[in-house]
Amino acid sequence: MASTTSKNRNILGSLIGEAPPAAVTNPPKVDALAEAAAPAPVVPAAPIPPRVNDRIMGLSRLASGDLQEKTLRLVDPARCRMWARHNRKYDLLTPETCSELLEGLRAQGKQEFPAIVRRVADDPNFDYEVIAGARRHWAVSYLREVEHREIKYLVEERDLSDEQAFRLADIENRARKDLSDYERAVDYLHAIDLYYGGVAARMAERLDVTKAWLSKFLDLGRLPAEVVAAFGDHLQVLEKHARDLKPVLAQNPERGRVIAAAKTLSSEQAARREAGQPYIEPAKVVAALRNAGLGKTEAPTAAGETRVVKHGAVTLFTVKPKGPGKAVLELALDAGASNADFIAALQAELVRLRPSA
Repeated sequence: MASTTSKNRNILGSLIGEAPPAAVTNPPKVDALAEAAAPAPVVPAAPIPPRVNDRIMGLSRLASGDLQEKTLRLVDPARCRMWARHNRKYDLLTPETCSELLEGLRAQGKQEFPAIVRRVADDPNFDYEVIAGARRHWAVSYLREVEHREIKYLVEERDLSDEQAFRLADIENRARKDLSDYERAVDYLHAIDLYYGGVAARMAERLDVTKAWLSKFLDLGRLPAEVVAAFGDHLQVLEKHARDLKPVLAQNPERGRVIAAAKTLSSEQAARREAGQPYIEPAKVVAALRNAGLGKTEAPTAAGETRVVKHGAVTLFTVKPKGPGKAVLELALDAGASNADFIAALQAELVRLRPSA
């Protein structure tokens, strides 16, 4: 009876998932050497701080060449000079031409974008020469010297050859509106002989531009100094002006007439500058020079009579021959033009009438 009851209990236990009670025995003894040889429990390492991890990743990218590290310095602008081949006319920078840059520096209290410099070894008065960043140098110097602000010049030092320095400065300034066509053209004209053996195709390849595009700027750089002065301000001289004037500057006597008219216009522009008056518009300067070169006048109004006009519009005076080697000049005193306009037109007419004088 007892055996039957025990059997039923075991069957019931198996049905409800209960194991029959195990017999209690003494636990086996653990060998001391085996216990010492057992591996220690693994403790998870502390996570690497994000800043350290970023630094490690950065060093890895530097080693692989995927990343280049730059060294920026804050320096006294007085210890920096302009590179001799710099393409900006530093002496023409003013608070007006640098107004936006000055406002940004005042607002930020610092320079956001570094200038590119290289180390100077031949002059104890300077540590660096500026390859790109003349306006930033001028603006920081102005704020330090005139407004007595505590601001330094942010620079990035590089090891560059002269040709590399030229290309870097060109790339940085090519799209800038505050660098004039003429400044860029003069820079190209000097560089083609210094670095490229006078070969425009080689220079165009290095600058990654077309030879036709480069040739237009080289023509601009070759404009006579008298013609550039006729505009009053070199910033007004554009590449298209050189294209318009190229035909009348190609050979004499047209070139001589253009130079003569340009000298007169230059005097007028200087007078306007001194008086605080606006310059003669560039389009009118080009028209006057072209007309002078071509000896262009309005159609005669009578036999032997020539009407001379200002820029093809306002009549200034008429010239009528009177016997061998003589002429009568009749001025239009009520013409809407300045005395300088009269002088320029008369100068051009004299060159036409007396080309050998």
